[in-house]
Amino acid sequence: MQEQYVTVAGEGAHETEVSRSRFVCRLAPADTEEEAKAFVARVRAEHPGAGHHCWAYVIGADGGVQKSDDDGEPGGTAGLPMLQMLTRRGIRCAVAVVVRYFGGTKLGAGGLIRAYGGAVGEALDAVGTRVRQRYRLVTVTTDHQRAGRLENDLRSGGRPVREVTYGAEVTIELGLPAAEVEAFRDWLADSTAGTARLTVGGEAYGSL
Repeated sequence: MQEQYVTVAGEGAHETEVSRSRFVCRLAPADTEEEAKAFVARVRAEHPGAGHHCWAYVIGADGGVQKSDDDGEPGGTAGLPMLQMLTRRGIRCAVAVVVRYFGGTKLGAGGLIRAYGGAVGEALDAVGTRVRQRYRLVTVTTDHQRAGRLENDLRSGGRPVREVTYGAEVTIELGLPAAEVEAFRDWLADSTAGTARLTVGGEAYGSL
């Protein structure tokens, strides 16, 4: 698995104009193809009067799934330059849709390539990006007496606490870089006099 990847900061939009044609680029994070396709469908429904709804997405932290569509524009002039802009910027787990409202002037193949790729590039600049880091999920189980102080120590120490659950005991779920798990185990034993239990789970990605 990749240690980290870059994706869009969140869902957002940016509009550009080229020779009176409007190019509205919509961006969103997407962890799966299903999420990407649902976003494309939603944007298409929100812009029923547009001439084209071209799209591209890169799925997977390693960029293993890459697809695009010209939606009626000449082949290779819309979806592909959009996809190339995403990959050139190192974007993963994201989808881009560019909605075009025709302004009456034909742009030619070169103009379309520049317009669609440029629309995605400007949208990325406007919306921003974020880094997601691979974490190992771990769960700390402790008694109620120690839980409050332990949670405070974790948060003040910059540990990414994800969830705290109170029951017969208190469980605290957090994410740690894989290389830090053993050092954290030692710290936890020292901090709780060996009373807290540590369970190491699977892996996930989280924002830095």
